[in-house]
Amino acid sequence: MTLEILTSDSLAPLPHGFFTRRGGASSGIFHGLNCGPGSSDLNEAVTLNRKRAAAALDVMPEELVTLHQVHSADVVAVEAALPVPRPQADALVTATEGLALGVLTADCQPVLFADRSAGVIGAAHAGWRGALDGVLEATLDAMEALGADRADTVAVIGPTISQRAYEVGPEFLEDFMAEDPGYARFFAQGDGDRLLFDLPGFGLHRLREAGIGAAEWTRHCTYSDPARFFSYRRSVHDGAADYGRLLSAIRL
Repeated sequence: MTLEILTSDSLAPLPHGFFTRRGGASSGIFHGLNCGPGSSDLNEAVTLNRKRAAAALDVMPEELVTLHQVHSADVVAVEAALPVPRPQADALVTATEGLALGVLTADCQPVLFADRSAGVIGAAHAGWRGALDGVLEATLDAMEALGADRADTVAVIGPTISQRAYEVGPEFLEDFMAEDPGYARFFAQGDGDRLLFDLPGFGLHRLREAGIGAAEWTRHCTYSDPARFFSYRRSVHDGAADYGRLLSAIRL
């Protein structure tokens, strides 16, 4: 099966893609294009999946750069392929042609950035913790340190969990209210004391408040489409032992 790669006109003509799970070599609960070396999938399958993704971006496998993600607001500026073990951080930026920056997700937001006129790109893994702590703003800061202008920068949020599938408890709301009471607007009432959190809406808000030129979400929900996307939350609800990781990447 060929790879399925979602793209955005906003990032064109830069090579980029939000890869779905279709077209990979993994099997079982990881069936498809699982690109997460941190999963319990076979190393050989993950390596082959990453090679296929790198080829789709027209780079060598080692030029597809990813991180050891830890739900932080830390950003790494990249000039060459990174050593293994990979640095612990949740966003990358570069002005080096020929490098592809990638993030791995399974409900969290994958965010691809580009200032095409300056020749600077970025990629961020933004779950609720990272987004609240400022990983998106930190990515824009790091891009500007390489010569980008946030007013000329575009960001696209790829497949992520949508509000209708993201049920949380009242203690979750408290973390946001402690930061800004206005964040209550990203929560809707669920059953009982449960709430529904709008992660991509929150991500778009943080990007726009940071002064980005343009930001959008592809409007794909990872939880609601098991044929195309891996989902951590769905794996928990299904009682699965592990889950695959989706790759999103952009190249200069």
